[in-house]
Amino acid sequence: MYENRIKLVSDYLKLINLDKEIISNLYGKNILVTGGAGAIGSNLIIGLSILIGKSAKIIVLDNLSSIKTKNPWNITPMNNIMFVEGDVRSDVDLKRVFKEDIKIVFHLAAFFANQNSVDFPEVSADVDVLGHIRLLEYSRLANVEKFVYASSGCAIYGSYGKLPLEEDFISMHLTTPYQINKMTGEMYNNYYYHNYNLPIINCRFFNSYGPGEVPGQYRNVIPNFIYWAMKGIGLPITGTGDETRDFTYVLDLVQGLIKASYYKEAVGENFNLASGKEISIRDMADLVNKTTKNKTEIVFKPVRKWDTKKRLLASIKKAQSLIDYRPIGDFEEGFNENIKWFNENWSIIEELADFPPGLSSAVR
Repeated sequence: MYENRIKLVSDYLKLINLDKEIISNLYGKNILVTGGAGAIGSNLIIGLSILIGKSAKIIVLDNLSSIKTKNPWNITPMNNIMFVEGDVRSDVDLKRVFKEDIKIVFHLAAFFANQNSVDFPEVSADVDVLGHIRLLEYSRLANVEKFVYASSGCAIYGSYGKLPLEEDFISMHLTTPYQINKMTGEMYNNYYYHNYNLPIINCRFFNSYGPGEVPGQYRNVIPNFIYWAMKGIGLPITGTGDETRDFTYVLDLVQGLIKASYYKEAVGENFNLASGKEISIRDMADLVNKTTKNKTEIVFKPVRKWDTKKRLLASIKKAQSLIDYRPIGDFEEGFNENIKWFNENWSIIEELADFPPGLSSAVR
């Protein structure tokens, strides 16, 4: 199970052929990854583990709140990865991890995502704002070299920006607490940059997919669709299916994060990490059904009140210019890797997939 995941990330790193200076910048440094048990974090820590060498450590801080059984199985056991079950809201946990002489912070932990924050707005603010501030403060006191933040382009641009979405457009008309809190996180990052010279970088993710994400009520659409299709369930589309998203392969996001931690030009900046391509929800659903041989008809449902985005497409020109970001993930190839991961881990995915009755379920 883990061998295939390590090989996938290792092969990707060979394909993108990172500059020696980027590798040298990471080598020998202790790195903190919050949310390292999640879909993006669990891939990032493998890549970092390969690059930092045997004398340094990747410290993963995750409260496992998105995993039904609190099982850290998604964290690949590698000799230089240390897992700490803890919370960014806890001073005890933050003191524990910052004792490890942290040089770089990748802050991926979040109360994910839109529907979850609508159902539990206070928890969303507690984790994504107050927890975020605590982490910034500990990072400032530790004098970290870089603080790389997983922001969300799906959140902070609102619903009516001109496509492709560019970084200088910001909307104040946001429709969920998650979106508001992601924007607030960027604003606090900028505050710490301007007032304390904390070297922050705001990376705006778009809809990620790929190996590593267990399906669930509040998870992303692609793992949920794959799960339901493999069980022969009709895929629920809210809307017409003509809505589009900028689906981004998870290892391309890993590439962007690693490069963001190196380039001086990225400090104090915000930029999109995306594929720069639009795919309709209907086309994605058809691919899921075709690949899994699911014959059950698609079910169309009313659009949720907060879900006002008809299309999403990011400009990646700024990231290309600042950090030499070059997404190489072909959608169908990345999707097939996602299917392969599901097949290899089906028994545990089926055990951990969390769709409790009685609450609204996010499907996109």
